Amino acid sequence: MSAKQEPSVWQGFKAFLMRGNVVDLAVAVVIGAAFTNIVNSVVKGIINPLVGAIGTQNLDSYSTCLKDPCQVGADGTVKSGVPIMWGSVLGSTLSFVITAAVVYFLMVLPMSKYLARQADRKAAREGTKEIVEVSELEVLKEIRDALVAQRGAGHDER
Repeated sequence: MSAKQEPSVWQGFKAFLMRGNVVDLAVAVVIGAAFTNIVNSVVKGIINPLVGAIGTQNLDSYSTCLKDPCQVGADGTVKSGVPIMWGSVLGSTLSFVITAAVVYFLMVLPMSKYLARQADRKAAREGTKEIVEVSELEVLKEIRDALVAQRGAGHDER
């Protein structure tokens, strides 16, 4: 009887960490966290002043009151009423859309084009290789036919 040894939890965890997609995910999280600061700066430095030209620069101050009187403290706590803080939702949505657009246009789209070019090159190389193999096969068939014809002619002369 041979006992089949199961991998330990540590070995399983180590194998999980060594998979390529886990490392890719970790890199994406780090880049995303760093990129969030850039997007927040763009929203605060460009988007908010543009919105401020129409109203206020702080989108968080836009709200609607469902039940009067609405009073919100400076720290964001609701003192009375039922305020709907739609300005903060709008600001977060703008940040998300900007982040998604930049990630798509600066990372996803160029990578997709690069991978498509690589696939085209690989397909072209395989197509060329297939043509070479087919032509080599045709040449070998011609050589075989010539040898068979030569042997056949040799038998007729005797």
